[in-house]
Amino acid sequence: MVVLSYQVVQFSTTSLHGRRSVLKPHNHRGGNFVRCGIAEPSGQPAPMGQKTKYNDGVLEKVFMSLFAKKMEKFSVKEKKETKGEKKGLFDYDYDSFVDVSRGVMTGRNRLQQQEVVREVLLSMLPPGAPDQFKKLFPPTKWAAEFNAALTVPFFHWLVGPSEVVEVEINGVKQRSGVHIKKCRYLENSGCVGMCVNMCKIPTQDFFTNEFGLPLTMIPNFEDMSCEMVYGQPPPPFEEDPVAKQPCFADVCSVANPKSSICPKLQA
Repeated sequence: MVVLSYQVVQFSTTSLHGRRSVLKPHNHRGGNFVRCGIAEPSGQPAPMGQKTKYNDGVLEKVFMSLFAKKMEKFSVKEKKETKGEKKGLFDYDYDSFVDVSRGVMTGRNRLQQQEVVREVLLSMLPPGAPDQFKKLFPPTKWAAEFNAALTVPFFHWLVGPSEVVEVEINGVKQRSGVHIKKCRYLENSGCVGMCVNMCKIPTQDFFTNEFGLPLTMIPNFEDMSCEMVYGQPPPPFEEDPVAKQPCFADVCSVANPKSSICPKLQA
């Protein structure tokens, strides 16, 4: 098990395209982490193997509800359970949001799951938004750094506490990395397939292809942390280490312990 301490740590990753990224988190004691309503006595995510407690506010629940309601029409589980009943804007919490996501995964292969997320993300934006984004944020160092800075406050409800970190892309240092201490989505779902198919790949593809701003996400399945590197193109799925990741056999409700690779990662 890998556990990150609150000291300066250097993460080094090399994609199979030969691009090298170095991530350097700053000392967390300075309050740079967005604490995201964590209810733990330490104010930090719970250790690996334990589920972090959160005190979600109204704004967080609104985001959960908006995304869950958009995903509901694709969720097999939700359709079976509600039988025509509709939930209100504040009837969702994080667990129910994850349940809807799990229902989306049911009965769909890897590519179909990713396409659902793409459709949901596009439905959250006004018409023409991707083209406007490309005009406002061409793939420059500044655009990568700006979007990294926006990620910390705007996505804390989804992934938990994070901070902007310095990365090195093709020899150029820039503050376009985001270190997620312990991903809330992975922690609550406990599912490698959901992490990869419902978050990592569609998010990478959305920023890279729809917005024109390259993004690589590097989940760490040993401690549930994650690195987001804006400005670095992601590798093809077949060359990405996550393609060979096994299930969380002890925590995933749909895990196949006998399989060397999570079944949900297979097309």
